[in-house]
Amino acid sequence: MEEKMSLSSLTLQELQQRIADYEDEVSYKKLFFHFFLPLKSFSFSIIKSKELAEEIVSDILIDIWAKRKQLAGIDNLKMYLYVSVRNASLRKMQQTKKSVMLSLDEVNVEFASSYENAETILLTRELSEKIDLAIQQLPQRCKLIFKLAKEDRLKYKEIAVLLNISVKTIDHQVSLALKKIAEVLHISLKKPFS
Repeated sequence: MEEKMSLSSLTLQELQQRIADYEDEVSYKKLFFHFFLPLKSFSFSIIKSKELAEEIVSDILIDIWAKRKQLAGIDNLKMYLYVSVRNASLRKMQQTKKSVMLSLDEVNVEFASSYENAETILLTRELSEKIDLAIQQLPQRCKLIFKLAKEDRLKYKEIAVLLNISVKTIDHQVSLALKKIAEVLHISLKKPFS
């Protein structure tokens, strides 16, 4: 059975250091597989082509290996990767003669499955379907911000930089998403989320 590629045993910073200092290919593979799908989903939300999104993310992650000696100089690798994907996606749109003006209301967002095994699927199917339905009913802008904050675990400040919007807007959009999910689940929210 193949070892699951995750960052659970090592922190991102440790992986980054191992890649930069020791040219550790195992650490690089863990980094690659940890970020590939979320970055591909983010690129797809901008460029709306799975093939181009995959190409963009692959190129950026391969470039990380090519420039591994400079990797230690990057303070926030996660943010670096998201900004790189955003910029490359916008450049690719420009090259393919699509509109470079990014509207958050037109961004398509895909959430990764949170299921780990058959038992988890059976136990959480109905609840997950309700949550997915609530998320799919969100406006595109709200859905993108919610995905970046809750699934990709970017900080509000990072999302603000990435999307060129205020932290207050992000807080408001995440709050709207959580309220919509709570309504679908018939849960009363007493305290605001942040």
